[in-house]
Amino acid sequence: VQLQASGGGLVQAGGSLRLACAPSGTISGIRVMGWYRQAPGKQRELAARIIGGGTTTYSDSVKGRFTISRDNAKNTVYLQMNNLKPEDTADYYCNIVTAWGGLWGQGTQVTVSS
Repeated sequence: VQLQASGGGLVQAGGSLRLACAPSGTISGIRVMGWYRQAPGKQRELAARIIGGGTTTYSDSVKGRFTISRDNAKNTVYLQMNNLKPEDTADYYCNIVTAWGGLWGQGTQVTVSS
């Protein structure tokens, strides 16, 4: 099973994008679904995650602007990104943690121009 991320692109500052991440097959025992990002020359960092019961966590840098959600029927996780800033420019990776291990998506590039 692979994770397929989509929705990245080029947007002007203040704009919005919606990322989606879906598995290529069936996944069971999902515990956590999340989005990480890695800017050029920087380490990968957590942007947002959603835990089994629906509890969400956001990094301080995206709180109030990004919203993570999921479709349990499709095992798909979304990241709605509003009021984007140039510092949000990064490769965004989805991550799913299950009872038997974790999966990473291939990354989708987000570029925010000033």
